[in-house]
Amino acid sequence: MKQVTLTAGQIAEMVKGTIVGNPDRVVNSVAGIREAKEDQLSFIGNKRYEHQLETTGAGVILVCPDLASAANDKYTLIVTEHVDYAFAKVVALFAEEPPAFEPGVHPSAVVAADVKLGQGVSIGANAVVESGVEIGDGAVIGAGCYLGHRVKIGAGTILYPNVTVMYRCTIGRKCILHPGVVIGADGFGFVPGPQGLVKVPQTGVVQIDDDVELGANTTVDRARFGRTWIKSNVKVDDQVMIAHNVVIGESSILVAQCGIAGSAELGRGVVLGAKAGINGHITIGDGVQVAGTSGVVKSLPAGAIALGTPAESQREFMARHTLPSRFEKLQKKFEALKAEVEALKKNGEK
Repeated sequence: MKQVTLTAGQIAEMVKGTIVGNPDRVVNSVAGIREAKEDQLSFIGNKRYEHQLETTGAGVILVCPDLASAANDKYTLIVTEHVDYAFAKVVALFAEEPPAFEPGVHPSAVVAADVKLGQGVSIGANAVVESGVEIGDGAVIGAGCYLGHRVKIGAGTILYPNVTVMYRCTIGRKCILHPGVVIGADGFGFVPGPQGLVKVPQTGVVQIDDDVELGANTTVDRARFGRTWIKSNVKVDDQVMIAHNVVIGESSILVAQCGIAGSAELGRGVVLGAKAGINGHITIGDGVQVAGTSGVVKSLPAGAIALGTPAESQREFMARHTLPSRFEKLQKKFEALKAEVEALKKNGEK
């Protein structure tokens, strides 16, 4: 991390938080709540983790309003409504600058003669850039990347090593594609024929808009026709599968190993938990949240929360999963009433 020294008061002002404790306490770096030391800042964003305050060595801690009363002389608290956002903002001050990519084309790279390179483009070792490619100003094409014919890469976009972008696909401005990402492989399309399965031509493209980030080994398939479309500011974790003709709305989040089948459409601000599966040809409304490992088989309206397999609403999920314990309690009450009735009968006979 960079050598930066800040007081708790300076950090509180920066994140618009409230100080509880000594505003002059100094921090030199950031760390997790368990590992943090006296000269470090950490965070607790939920009251459920309040017990960690008893064992932490952190000198300054960002906390949610529910923990404002937990102050003591051991540490200084900075109380803020949006702890995760505030912590990310502070971390950026201490984080080292990422490695600089030197502009130019590495001698081992293979670049077609008609490729259009913007100013300050960096192309790494053993990269291959085919005919008709256009690369915007300041873009980085890492070692071992492959850009197929007529691919377009926007200004400021970074392709880390071994990213593949197949022919005619487009990547917007200021995107980040982590190692192993594959854009524009054929969608999975086959039909039965007299001699077995026949491949259906995948004639479309992939379009990725600005400020999209794709995690390592994520795959986005080419459309059967038209486009597979990832809209601006979408953030995708590692090993996510996005099938042909899928549309993902702005500012959506897709967590590790989830999969979206062909022609599904996700609205704006959708969140898919890890290993969630989305059926093909359905619509997921704006702001929907799907819990990890859930399987969504039918369309969901805007704002829905879906859990389980097949996915259902939060109320349905809780009702179904609490039913056995409710039944057990009712059974115990029934047995107690039965015993009481038997006792009354015996007393009546006497």
